[in-house]
Amino acid sequence: MVGVSDGQSSAQAPAAARTQVGRPLLSLALASMMDEVHAHSGAVYLMAPDQPVLEMAVMAGLPRAFAAPWERVGLSAPIPVADAARERRLIWVGGEEAMARHYPRIAVVLPYPFALAAVPVATESTVHGAVFVTWPGAHPPELSDHEREHLTAACDRLAVRLERAAELSIPPHPETDMLASPLVGGIAGTLGTVEAARMVSRLPYGLVSLDLHGRVGFVNAAAAELLNVPVSRLLGTQLWASVPWLNDPVYEDRYRAALLSQHTTSFVALRPPGEWLSFRLYPSTTGLSVRITRSRAVSEMNRSAPPPDGTPSRLVTMSQVLDLASALTEAVGVQDVVQLVADEIAPAVGSQALVVLGSQANRLRVLGHRGYRDAHVVEQFDGMPLSEPMPGTKVLRTGVPAFFESREQLERLYPARLATPDGFAAWAYLPLIAQGRPVGTCVLSFAEPHPFPTEERAVLTSLAGLIAQALERALLYDAKHRLAHGLQEALLPHSLPSLPGIEAAGRYVPATQGMDIGGDFYDLVRTQGMAAAVIGDVQGHNVTAAGLMGQVRTAVRAYTAVGQAPEEVMRSTNRLLLDLGSDLFASCLYLRLDPAHGRAVMSRAGHPPPLLRRPDGRVRVLDLAGGPLLGIDASAVYPTTEVALAPGSLLVLYTDGLVESPGTDFEEALADLGRRLADAGDQPLDELADSLIHQERHHRDGEERLDDIALLLIRAVG
Repeated sequence: MVGVSDGQSSAQAPAAARTQVGRPLLSLALASMMDEVHAHSGAVYLMAPDQPVLEMAVMAGLPRAFAAPWERVGLSAPIPVADAARERRLIWVGGEEAMARHYPRIAVVLPYPFALAAVPVATESTVHGAVFVTWPGAHPPELSDHEREHLTAACDRLAVRLERAAELSIPPHPETDMLASPLVGGIAGTLGTVEAARMVSRLPYGLVSLDLHGRVGFVNAAAAELLNVPVSRLLGTQLWASVPWLNDPVYEDRYRAALLSQHTTSFVALRPPGEWLSFRLYPSTTGLSVRITRSRAVSEMNRSAPPPDGTPSRLVTMSQVLDLASALTEAVGVQDVVQLVADEIAPAVGSQALVVLGSQANRLRVLGHRGYRDAHVVEQFDGMPLSEPMPGTKVLRTGVPAFFESREQLERLYPARLATPDGFAAWAYLPLIAQGRPVGTCVLSFAEPHPFPTEERAVLTSLAGLIAQALERALLYDAKHRLAHGLQEALLPHSLPSLPGIEAAGRYVPATQGMDIGGDFYDLVRTQGMAAAVIGDVQGHNVTAAGLMGQVRTAVRAYTAVGQAPEEVMRSTNRLLLDLGSDLFASCLYLRLDPAHGRAVMSRAGHPPPLLRRPDGRVRVLDLAGGPLLGIDASAVYPTTEVALAPGSLLVLYTDGLVESPGTDFEEALADLGRRLADAGDQPLDELADSLIHQERHHRDGEERLDDIALLLIRAVG
């Protein structure tokens, strides 16, 4: 809570105001927002001091347990409040389908129909936090202008007040979450009049009133009889806690669905030994009314009651695990896993830094780290023998977790750590075990001494199991990625030869889908008194396409070396592809260059036409005659075309990835490439090649590149 007057600047504020504790600013601001836009729940998040982390300061309308997985989140987390704060804009999620499409991790945990708006709390200079509010699923799919304007204005006002409080060094004090009024004991107090209570007690079906926490405020005699639990044992308790056979997360999930969506929901449950009861839940913003009746046995439901002495996991724990598991499935490479642990898990457990360790050839490998001011403090352990007596190596070898509540405890057990202080005061070393073997260690570091009670150790160890599965997949992906790039580099020329009368530059950029490997290639070959150039595209983005590309490139080189004419090179390569029995096809453009006589002879097989920039800067598309794709027709012919190549002329050979993308017209893209070439064609070739590739990437910023790009520039020099 902060006491800041809207009418005083920080310079005018009296000294007493600097320590005055006023009204609950956050709660009142949130309540006003919700009331104006008729939202039924919401929360205010504030930025943590000196950390890119949002912390929930106050929640209204629903129990905080509903948002438990997101009470403390990294600013880069893919959730609406983090997006709103990071991007400084209102985020609107118009319903269940939109949530699943844009924020699948939240949809996994809260698969209910509701709408949500997240708004930044920020001034021009500082982001102070964010607010979210929710509406029932019946809200229109679009946010109204009134709702948008009111939420934005209210958050702007709140940001100004928080900034004034910060200038006065008055930090916001903890505020109590705003829920419905506490339970009122007694039937008459709960339902209004004694006569109303008598009427309800005479009804033949059960009625139970629950508050927002799921606690029983009223229960009639019929409900107590159906549940087989005395009224006295039900009042003031959560229904699923007092009725053992209702202690199942599936039933609690229905309660959450009703409150969040504000839609009537229902379920059936088996009361041992064989009585089926039907529960219908009628929600409001203050709680739930539950109607209980007998239901015929549903034989097709093969649900067994939980063990009488069992303690099923609470839904909050399930929500957190579901959220983290969903997030970890999105991690592709090792660095993705490290970043996700830093953004999601470390803030949730209060850790300020982390290291992920692995091993290779009996040596420790630092796979990634976050939160350390001096990276050398961590990276000096890279390459350390696993036999060294250090906590990271021991946990990696044994698979047994280790927790150190203070620096003294760590250094007493591992004196060698005296020489490598990292500035932290407590550590959790968690073994990452997948398929029964350690694949790494996750080290969580804490700025202050930190006790690790049994329950917390169990949670951290369980989270480590989820991280391990993601890390094992990421290690395998990175290994395949390195293999793919090694193969691609081996098949493409490492450099282009220096040839008389010719300057050349080439580039290759893989697609962003698949294994970053494909069938696009280029080459420049020295031949008798002349030179030959080739560019081609084998369909596909996998190892098979890359392997076939290598065979095509080698064949072109061989046929060129024995002196075949351009049309013969193409026919021979076509027959080779057919003889190999591959189902893949290839486009190709081959040309014989004769810079001494100022000409080039070209042959084309289904490949995009090259561009020629004349010395005067004019650009034209060389629409050459040609034949079909290689690998289709054994009798195909590939006619040649001779083109004048005066000194200063520039040939641009490319694959279709440079000019084609979904929703783009090929002719327009080709014309745009021609304009760029006309403007920048006098640049040195390496700069021009980088510029053309960079402009294409920038043009598609934010989109996945579905195809590889190969580019070969050839300039005739005098």
